[in-house]
Amino acid sequence: MELFDWIVLIGTLTFIVGYGYWKTQGSKSVEDYILGGKKAQWWTIGLSVMATQASAITFLSTPGQAFHDGMGFVQFYFGQPFAMVFICLIFIPIYHKLKVYTAYEFLENRFDLKTRSLASILFLIQRGLGAGITIYAPAIILSAVLGWDLKTLNIMIGIMVIIYTVSGGTNAVSVTQKQQMFVIMVGMFSAFFLVMSYLPSDINFSKALKIAGANDKLNILDFSFDTKSRYTFWSGITGGFFLALAYFGTDQSQVQRYLSGRSVRESQLGLIFNGLLKVPMQFFILLVGVMVFVFYQYQHSPLNFNPAAEAAIENSAFQEDYEALEEKHRQLEVKKKIAQEHYSAVLDVKDYEMIVSAKNRIQAINQAERANREEAKALISKADPTVETNDKDYVFIHFILNNIPTGLIGLLLAVIFSAAMSSTASELNALGTITTMDLYKRNQKKEHDQLHYLKASRWFTLLWGIIAILFASFASLIDNLIQLVNIIGSIFYGNVLGIFLIAFFIPYIRKNAVFFAGVVTQVVVIGIYYFAIHIYDTGDEKLGYLWLNFIGCALVILISLLFETLGRSGKALKS
Repeated sequence: MELFDWIVLIGTLTFIVGYGYWKTQGSKSVEDYILGGKKAQWWTIGLSVMATQASAITFLSTPGQAFHDGMGFVQFYFGQPFAMVFICLIFIPIYHKLKVYTAYEFLENRFDLKTRSLASILFLIQRGLGAGITIYAPAIILSAVLGWDLKTLNIMIGIMVIIYTVSGGTNAVSVTQKQQMFVIMVGMFSAFFLVMSYLPSDINFSKALKIAGANDKLNILDFSFDTKSRYTFWSGITGGFFLALAYFGTDQSQVQRYLSGRSVRESQLGLIFNGLLKVPMQFFILLVGVMVFVFYQYQHSPLNFNPAAEAAIENSAFQEDYEALEEKHRQLEVKKKIAQEHYSAVLDVKDYEMIVSAKNRIQAINQAERANREEAKALISKADPTVETNDKDYVFIHFILNNIPTGLIGLLLAVIFSAAMSSTASELNALGTITTMDLYKRNQKKEHDQLHYLKASRWFTLLWGIIAILFASFASLIDNLIQLVNIIGSIFYGNVLGIFLIAFFIPYIRKNAVFFAGVVTQVVVIGIYYFAIHIYDTGDEKLGYLWLNFIGCALVILISLLFETLGRSGKALKS
């Protein structure tokens, strides 16, 4: 990085943190701190909701996901627009009518304190883990690529977020997220146009798409009913719908964004705005990754994009074997470039048989390259089993640092930091709110004034910030980071969503039945994850993790109905 990159990076981050701190000081009540005085307009809500979901993991992992596996990941978001409509019609009017600070206050009104506490604790567990990951994800990748100290990065990101989140609460989160989303989108559009400009002069956007398609990177829709496949149209519409419904309807980090709206209409418009733009935004980010793939069809790429993985093989007993694989990789790259140029030429000729033959040649070379990369990963694992060989999260940052001009490197690194800060700020804000309002305040025997709970909210937000930094310092990289976050959410969200749906639509079910059903369901879902999904590390995945959202939701409803029926039958027999 050059001096100008450092100026851009530090200047952007200092402005966001300083502006957020300066603009939102002086909250005088809990409502000001937690709900921002209920003054937010719909575009602020929409951008804040989007920024909360779009963490640094999105901008690091998603392009790498597309580079390796193509555009199919976009199916994950297909259920989200439908979930937004459902939440606008059912959840938002009820929350505003009850004038709640948190989503889980509604559960106490409908059931009892223990059900509210159960849902709150499940939220604190999964979102506490998520807050650590949103700090850790960019930190570990920047540490590996730039050589910066990992723990220092964790602390630096955490402290920047804590400064303005503790000071200004929800208002600070919303204000800073508007600047962060601007930086993020400018950075991603810059990356897209730059990668297009780096392609050979005869490769326009249309040809680039055809090259990507020849390499199976544009297979967007998968209508198969294979439950082992992580991303299909059906898992996106069902599992993705339930995940989005739970995340936006019951996760306080999102609920708090639209509870700050000045009216029901403003909150609804904000969510619809997010629902309409989210799929196109994710599609665009995946497209950036696909264009990076096309770029590396003509340019040299490392055998493994993770610098730590390649460093592990140096001076090891497997170095010579790895160098042989690198030589084979270079030879394949030469063949691949020639094959891609031939394919581009026959596209102009428009001879169907020639196009099919050229396409088959490309696919054969890419298959050989993938096999060669897998052999390299196996050698790296033998040299150092602790090193992460899955390099999806390193593809985009490698492209940035090695191909982007001075100044824009600083901007794109600011994108990564901004995204990390935006999502982490929302999570810390929500964690502090839930701890204060659902656990601390609700279990106080003596009522305190507004100032007391305002101070408590700040202290609990600070505490969760410290916990997130500590968790980030001891976390470990698992597969692809964006999938890890969604897996954690899928384990808990379905259960909580089911409890809310019971509260809304099944008055027959009472407090004890739903509480014990919630406990049983969570144990069962964790068991399903461990025995059917966690073993994906061995390559024998039995079930795509998105289905956990549907399973958890359905289970808690069915078990609640069973417990309630048995309970009423028992009482009837006694009488």
